[in-house]
Amino acid sequence: MDLPVTVHDIERAESFLAAGDIETALPQLEELTGSVRAWAEEECADTKDRQWFAFEDAFERLAYRRVERDPRELVQVDVPLGRLFSALAFAYIRQRDFTAARDALMQAVRWNPMNSAYRLDLAEVFRALGDAREWAQLSYSVVERASDGRSAGLAYANLGQMFLDEGNPMAAAGAGRLAERLAPAEARVGKLSERLAAEAADAVAASDDAVFGELSLQGIPTAPSAEVAICLLMCASDAARAGDTAQATDFTVRARNLVGDAPARALIQLIHESDAELAREKSSDPGAGSEGE
Repeated sequence: MDLPVTVHDIERAESFLAAGDIETALPQLEELTGSVRAWAEEECADTKDRQWFAFEDAFERLAYRRVERDPRELVQVDVPLGRLFSALAFAYIRQRDFTAARDALMQAVRWNPMNSAYRLDLAEVFRALGDAREWAQLSYSVVERASDGRSAGLAYANLGQMFLDEGNPMAAAGAGRLAERLAPAEARVGKLSERLAAEAADAVAASDDAVFGELSLQGIPTAPSAEVAICLLMCASDAARAGDTAQATDFTVRARNLVGDAPARALIQLIHESDAELAREKSSDPGAGSEGE
């Protein structure tokens, strides 16, 4: 059974959403996602050996493999199904049907677990439904997976709000400081900064060691994932070798925005040294490249 949805189908429904025509978009999206669910039940039964995903590029697939350490065979679906379910969720949110939006976004995350935007949107829907625990857990999951500074910054801003609500101003200040470094222009980050200034002036004035130390004690990483940055830079290196300068630049900029310029340069050097060592090993192995002969 062939996948019953095309990229064109998704783009057409998205065009109605962009025009604000929810009445036209919603039934189309419900029909498309219903067809995907029926197809998936027949064709994509999860097993201990195989799972189907709809990653949008090679980086997401590589990052999932390294971050999640999923040993199964990953079968790529060549239609962005996460985008389809995210569009459905947006239509439900416009109608303030947050329960249906939650279910749609859970499917978006299922098809593309490396897309931080889906996780952040799902977190906000859980918050609208009054489930602060899931809101916080999803925000934490973004810190571990974010591949851009904005997503990481928004996740830290959420965690800062949570710590303030729980009466831990030092951890809140640590999360807020990271959010300001990663996504200073985001309104959510600004709101956290205002709360911190009004409610936790002593914590705002504390040292990095103090606030980040408390954040670490709460089990929150004090930097986005270096593993994700390495994946970005590995894909940048591959794109450069393939002559795709634009994509190589995009991956490199994302890595620098995520972990900072100096750490990114150190990781680039590490990758180059590793590639050079691998090349030397292959050139010194007389049997290299002779498989199957």
